[in-house]
Amino acid sequence: MPKYLIVNADDFNLTEGVTRGILEGHRRGIISSTTVMVNLPGLAASRDLARQAPGLGLGLHVNLTLGTPVLDVGAVPSLVDGSGCFVRDRERVGDVGVPAEIRDEAAAQVKRFEEAFGSRPTHIDTHYHMHRLPRILTAVLEVAADLGLPVRAVTPEMAVQIRRRGLPSVDRMVGDVGLVAYWTPERLVSFIETAEEGVTELMCHPGYADEALAVSTYRKQREGELHALCDPRARAALTVAGVRLISYKELAAVSGHRP
Repeated sequence: MPKYLIVNADDFNLTEGVTRGILEGHRRGIISSTTVMVNLPGLAASRDLARQAPGLGLGLHVNLTLGTPVLDVGAVPSLVDGSGCFVRDRERVGDVGVPAEIRDEAAAQVKRFEEAFGSRPTHIDTHYHMHRLPRILTAVLEVAADLGLPVRAVTPEMAVQIRRRGLPSVDRMVGDVGLVAYWTPERLVSFIETAEEGVTELMCHPGYADEALAVSTYRKQREGELHALCDPRARAALTVAGVRLISYKELAAVSGHRP
């Protein structure tokens, strides 16, 4: 079976520096896909920049923990605090968020994506992997199934659940965050050289550390990952290992949309 790799950069539109870094990683490196945070400021400017990279797959990064909801706060009271912002405690959202409110907000974020970009997202994932929590996964799968959109499979078990809803899924996801950049040039090349058959999503968090990221615990690490993803050794390793770089747009075709 062939080997396919989707290199997805999370957090498009988080800040100008992150957006600029992701686009740089697509132009100069191996980033083939990204997911957009549509509830944050700057979406129109990010959309205009994305239009300069037509080969970059654009998915939706459903966000339930940062900024304000797309819906009126009165429609999602279980997801917001007294100031009308999302509750930052992700575990609390997974425990007490009302499923219908989670579903409606996710659907509203899909709608905003469509209005901004003039097309449906290539796929859906969530900020901080929130859909690893059962009630959020249920809501996201409901929205995705209505639109026929793939959903990121954080675990093999999640891939099974996604396929049971009749949606295509990657076979596995790799990547992490930490105090230092997870993807170094050496780790990236080593992973590519030993890539498994089927479709793998490589999750990454590249970007430029601008002032808007001053409070982020993953600020400097983004530039480290961007450096790794643009390292010429990574693309050379893809060629040697026979790994084909794709985006989620091609997932259904290459995976056979198997149930």
